[in-house]
Formats: sequence, C-alpha cells, structure tokens
Amino acid sequence: MEEQFLEIARFVAFAIEAVAVLVLAIATIVAVARLGRMVVAGETTLAVRRDVWLRYGAAIALALEFTLAADIVRSIIAPSWASIGKLAAIAAIRTLLNVFLMRDLEALGRHKKEPD
Repeated sequence: MEEQFLEIARFVAFAIEAVAVLVLAIATIVAVARLGRMVVAGETTLAVRRDVWLRYGAAIALALEFTLAADIVRSIIAPSWASIGKLAAIAAIRTLLNVFLMRDLEALGRHKKEPD
C-alpha cells in the first residue's frame, strides 16, 4: 500500500512539473509572437513592451508556483536536505519575483488611471 502511495505521489509531482513546462512554453510562444507583431507593426512603445513583460512575468511566477508544488510533494515523500534546499530556493525566487511583479502591476495600474 505504501509503495502505491509513493508511486502516485511521484506521478502527481511529475504531472505538476509538466504543467509548469506547458505554462512556460505557451507563455514564451505568446510573448515572442506579441513582440514579433509589435516589431512588424512598428509599435515598440514602452507601454506595449511593459505589457508583454508583465504578462510573461506573471506566467513565470505561475510556473514557479507549480514547480514549488511539485517539490513540496517530493519533499513529503522523500525528504532530504537537498530537496528541502531546492524547495527553499524556489520559494525565495518565487517570492522575490512576485514582489517585483506586483509592484510593477500596481505602478502600471496607477499610470493607467492618471489622465493623459
């Protein structure tokens, strides 16, 4: 019974990581496509570039959340100092990324509300 649980947990961690890769792949394709359209259309304004960057950053933060979840599952089934260290590093990176992303989103929101 315990071996079956461990096998299910390994599959769950793998599936969560697969979702993270999928999120990153789709976000990268969308960002590159938007940047390509922007260059072709000659719309290389700061506002458009910032919007692409913010959306891509949000996708990266989401992917980090998924990898964090997968690492939590792995740490539960086979805790080791290496897995705990990896978990701590991903949590720190995700937290820093979210802090800067939220700050930029708030600044962008304030900028959009200001009259021209």
